[in-house]
Amino acid sequence: MPHDVSLIATIATAFGLAMAFGLVAARLRMPPLVGYLLAGIVVSPATPGFVADVGLAGQLAEIGVMLLMFGVGLHFSVKDLLAVRRIALPGAIVQIGVATLLGMGVATWWGWDLGAALVFGLCLSVASTVVLLRALEARGLLSTVNGQIAVGWLVVEDLVMVVVLVLLPAVAGVLSPGRAGVAELSGASIGATVGLTLAKVTAFILIMLVVGRRVLPQLLWRVARTGSQELFTLTVVAVAVGVAFGAGKLFDVSFALGAFFAGMMMRESAFARRAADESLPLRDAFAVLFFVSVGMLFDPAVLWTQPGKLLAVVAIVMVGKTLAAAALVLLFRYPMRTALAVAVSLAQIGEFSFILAGLGVSLGLLPPQAQSLVLAGALISIAANASLFALVEPVHEWTMKRYAWARRLEMRGDPLGELPMSTDEKLLQGQVVLVGHGRVGRRIAHMLTERRLPFVVVDLSREVVEALREQGLAAVSGDAQTPEVLVQAHIARASMLVLAMSDAVDVRRIVDIARTLNPSVAVVLRCHNDEEAQLFTRDGLGQVFVGEQELARGMGQHIVDTLTTPHKEAHR
Repeated sequence: MPHDVSLIATIATAFGLAMAFGLVAARLRMPPLVGYLLAGIVVSPATPGFVADVGLAGQLAEIGVMLLMFGVGLHFSVKDLLAVRRIALPGAIVQIGVATLLGMGVATWWGWDLGAALVFGLCLSVASTVVLLRALEARGLLSTVNGQIAVGWLVVEDLVMVVVLVLLPAVAGVLSPGRAGVAELSGASIGATVGLTLAKVTAFILIMLVVGRRVLPQLLWRVARTGSQELFTLTVVAVAVGVAFGAGKLFDVSFALGAFFAGMMMRESAFARRAADESLPLRDAFAVLFFVSVGMLFDPAVLWTQPGKLLAVVAIVMVGKTLAAAALVLLFRYPMRTALAVAVSLAQIGEFSFILAGLGVSLGLLPPQAQSLVLAGALISIAANASLFALVEPVHEWTMKRYAWARRLEMRGDPLGELPMSTDEKLLQGQVVLVGHGRVGRRIAHMLTERRLPFVVVDLSREVVEALREQGLAAVSGDAQTPEVLVQAHIARASMLVLAMSDAVDVRRIVDIARTLNPSVAVVLRCHNDEEAQLFTRDGLGQVFVGEQELARGMGQHIVDTLTTPHKEAHR
């Protein structure tokens, strides 16, 4: 053909092999992304046969990261981000510090200098947002408290890495003085660079919160009024990619973080759900290219030339980071199930690690073998991450049954895990135990408050419980799947248990615990589809309400009342 088709060849080969290997992985009961990674290895320069364009694949993968982060922003509001700031901010910073020190320790033991050890440790400290989001979306956990904590944690990590990427060239001369090609800067120059970086990031966030929050929803509303579906889809993609690109060029913010904030601002629009649906096919397609591009960077030779070092990298990423994150979450007095979920979410490394390793090599701070180790560690941890998620619940149940210290952690004295002694006894006799204070739970609580009916809220979010107590309402922090939490809500005296949470939890377990403690308690629960409602009704779990059915019933009743009332009055 008279023109270059490297882009078409790269896309066609990547998608074709990813489909084939992904199907094989799924048949073997492995995550499809393992197949995508293998497809990347097959077309990489390190293996014989066809070699795809690594540069083009990397840019296509970057678009996938933008669209994926934009979609997450559409489901993750500023309020959600602020709700987990108390654990996400200190947790991410401390976990980065721990992982960096572990990486520096092994690198120093290998004989690397301070600069190489520091950059290597930072590469192992930050998890892949793309991998996490794919795992949370696949399990319906993105909107849960555990998912919000994990996403908020990674947003903080991304912000830290943005600062690191900008500062690294400036401080390279200090880390490796005298190294060729590395400029040495004074303390004043480094301070000015740090200040400028923080000012740029702050300016971008403020612009998005103040201007973007008003402009983007208005833009989407105007486009939707045209009635053109393709124009609506084009606007969504243009905003996601355009804001991400502008954030990188004007404010030195990562493309992923720029797209994330664009999505959060557009979430204020009434068309946010439609925007998420319209961008979903593109997000899925380009996310596949991300995993393929990761596989293309992997050199299989590292598996047999440096097995000891690779084992150390995998141990830091999948064991060191996991234990540090779990300990931090437990330290903040969250349940063990939350600690396990957040820890597993962080047990991998990804896109920021690749960027940081590449920058370290280009600055002469990292030896080339370090980049190969980072890529190999990322490949192994990404492939294993989905399987680790599946182990969270079995490990939690096994630990609770086998170890007394684990049960003590669940039962430890937590001021938010039990009702204050000053709680009015009238609220603890024949009360409603309301599990979940999300969109549905808030409305139920408001109705109960208006009618002065006693109730106790049970919610996993400590921030939610603190806010409710400030309003003078009875609330308990904890996992309702744990008997001790329902005991603290005085389920034995309750007249009704209302399950209003949207999280993917074991409803049967909660109902069984409640009826064991109070056989006469009435149960009301919400479902998301008719199949689930039929199953719960058949098993006698309680009175079941389905969102779509109740909405249709309410709308239908309003229509009937509106159309029949004038007719009735005319015949009086």
